[in-house]
Amino acid sequence: MRSSFEKFGLIGSGVLIGVLISLNFSVLAEKVMSPQLPIDDLRVFAEVFGKVKSDYVEPVEDKKLINEALTGMLSGLDPHSTFMDADAYKDLQAGTQGEFGGLGIEVAMEDGLVKVVSPIEDSPAYKAGLKAGDLVMKLDDTQVRGLSLNDAVKRMRGKPDTKIVLTVLRKGEAKPLTFNLTRAIIKTQSVKTKFIEKDYGYVRITQFQEHTGEDLAKTLKSLREQNKGPFKGLVLDLRNNPGGLLDAAVGVSAAFLPKDDLVVYTEGRVADSKMRLNANPLDYARRGKGDYLKDVPADYKKTPLVVLVNSGSASASEIVAGALQDHKRATILGIQSFGKGSVQTILPMNNGSAIKLTTARYFTPNGRSIQAKGIIPDIIVEDGFDQSNNLHEADLAKHLSNPKDAETSTPKMSEVLDPSKEKLNEKKYAEQQGPIEPASKDDIQFIQAMNVLKGLPVQKTPEIRPTEAKK
Repeated sequence: MRSSFEKFGLIGSGVLIGVLISLNFSVLAEKVMSPQLPIDDLRVFAEVFGKVKSDYVEPVEDKKLINEALTGMLSGLDPHSTFMDADAYKDLQAGTQGEFGGLGIEVAMEDGLVKVVSPIEDSPAYKAGLKAGDLVMKLDDTQVRGLSLNDAVKRMRGKPDTKIVLTVLRKGEAKPLTFNLTRAIIKTQSVKTKFIEKDYGYVRITQFQEHTGEDLAKTLKSLREQNKGPFKGLVLDLRNNPGGLLDAAVGVSAAFLPKDDLVVYTEGRVADSKMRLNANPLDYARRGKGDYLKDVPADYKKTPLVVLVNSGSASASEIVAGALQDHKRATILGIQSFGKGSVQTILPMNNGSAIKLTTARYFTPNGRSIQAKGIIPDIIVEDGFDQSNNLHEADLAKHLSNPKDAETSTPKMSEVLDPSKEKLNEKKYAEQQGPIEPASKDDIQFIQAMNVLKGLPVQKTPEIRPTEAKK
């Protein structure tokens, strides 16, 4: 009999203000477990609880103490396990629908400060110029140090059109930066496209949401109609994609792979955490969906494909890039991805709260773990910006280890970059130029991807981008 407590497998990176986290709503069988409890340690916990209740300088509610204890228990494991109260859990569920309120940034805790993993495209945070690696030290007049991640997230949430001031530390800046943000209801369009030119297409996936697979199928059919025939090349842009639903990642991979090719497999301690997911509707069209890829033109499975990744490409986007790379179905171009190769499971509790617990690691078809390593592109092309601020899973405190460390060694970006690119890191930026428009004339990586598809020389060492004068 299935338990009333459903378990949801989750693939994602960090916590999103708003909240957008990657969920895989495939239901796993609940196992009734009776672990042997450490009675002596629990007695100590009860003793400490009692002392705080009786001796702390101010009265403290039982619920607050219990929630703080649970928060500490989960956050002490790794950067992605966490306790969510009822409100945070509701926000998590709403975020997978592609609409949520907040600032639109994905964050993690680092040395007591909130660290920006990635701003979500078109969000208030993105438009204001927040960058991956920024450390938030103040929220309005409240110091972040001393707050839990959940508390900080709650303070950043709020009603649309209300304002908040973020004080941020940024590497290379002598003084803290101040960002005045206005909260908004963020409606995210996960699949975007441009008809670049005859016979060449461009598809960008910003997150892997509940309907991303279906939206991609519609997009591919529409592009084909615009082109009036098969494409000679396609660019799939996964840059700054923080992850999302595992089902959607499998579906996106299946759009370009032969049927039944292995996309990803997972390994954990319990049987439910061991899965093999293939390019098959049984694995990507779950929750009662039909095979949304059945009407996608078959020639897409053979169309030359270049996939763009960068340090903001995490988790589910790394699954897609890794699968297409292992099957030699696509050329991966850009810079090293984030490196989140762990699976979290959402476990709802009977009081409306939930925990997000790391339960497995995932592996590419060839058995590679990208945990704390990331995907190394086939062709390394920087974007012309300073790379020293880029954040990776390996930079996060208490990150999960890579099980393949003893067998293989993944080179660091500094080891695979062309030596002539060292000049990129030698230049100190007073203030970097704002976000570029993807697939525009200023998008260096996209231009080089098009060169790959057309058989033209690839410029691997872009010029330093001009910086804007400080305001």
